Amino acid sequence: MRKNFGANTWMYPLPVLIVGTYDENGNANAMNAAWGGIYDVNKVILCLSEDHKTTQNIKAKGAFTISFADASHTVEADYIGIVSANKVPNKLEKAGFHTTKSEYVDAPIIDELPMTLECKLIKINEDGNIIGEIVNVNVDESVISENGKIDISKLRPITYDPINNNYIVLGEKVGNAFSDGKNIM
Repeated sequence: MRKNFGANTWMYPLPVLIVGTYDENGNANAMNAAWGGIYDVNKVILCLSEDHKTTQNIKAKGAFTISFADASHTVEADYIGIVSANKVPNKLEKAGFHTTKSEYVDAPIIDELPMTLECKLIKINEDGNIIGEIVNVNVDESVISENGKIDISKLRPITYDPINNNYIVLGEKVGNAFSDGKNIM
């Protein structure tokens, strides 16, 4: 038997995206955003409210980064999601995060988070969603496997569970994409 819950904004997985920007004075800022993802080939979309400092910074600088929160930094990632830079301008520092300027866009990379998409603003669509182009993927060597690829078991990205308000770590392999389904043919 199944149960109906009506219309809800529930989707799995929702990656915990840490969106990094610089303000008009070059101060680093970041926020936790669960509503975002791939928009098209080498493009991302973020659904952020107009009143976020991050949104204002993206409009001003035309650039942003997206880091993937990991299990080792769940508390810090949650903190920068519940505290506004409009009220606590040094929230990155309070969270214990450090930043390095991206080589590709005018936005910060959070040193403690091992995988970052460096993006330039393409447009803000009619719904207010931010669409960016990925110009580089920056990955710390600590999460790269012997074959030179990202090892998800080392990255340990977290996802947001919108139904239970939990963070859950990803990483268990259950199959081979574009391969296992061939067994049905």
